[in-house]
Amino acid sequence: MADAHTFSDRYRQGMVTRRAVLGDSHVDRASSGATAFDQPFQELITEAAWGTVWSRPGWTMRERSMVTIALLAALGHDEEVAMHVRATVNTGASREDIAEALLHVAIYAGVPAANRAIRIAKHVFEDMDAERAA
Repeated sequence: MADAHTFSDRYRQGMVTRRAVLGDSHVDRASSGATAFDQPFQELITEAAWGTVWSRPGWTMRERSMVTIALLAALGHDEEVAMHVRATVNTGASREDIAEALLHVAIYAGVPAANRAIRIAKHVFEDMDAERAA
């Protein structure tokens, strides 16, 4: 991995946003697990997704979170759905927000996609509730 001082401003902003949304432990795991093979990918998503799209003005993190979950559900990206549902503790999207987003998925992307994402979200919420209770 390159030294932090060699990264672009957009990358540095992306890392701040990525950590704010996903949490330090998730980002630390992804960063520490990076190899020469996937390091370019980690840099790309940090700069493009987090430094460009998620850092834009105009939408709140809550709004971006709901749209992201809906898109990931529509595309069937289950692991990413779970990760972004978990991230709602940092984005401010409520369980009701996610339920509404997934209703849109049912109508515009299909009931099976929404059904699967709802099962994933319920499981993530159960895990989050258990962690909070512990």
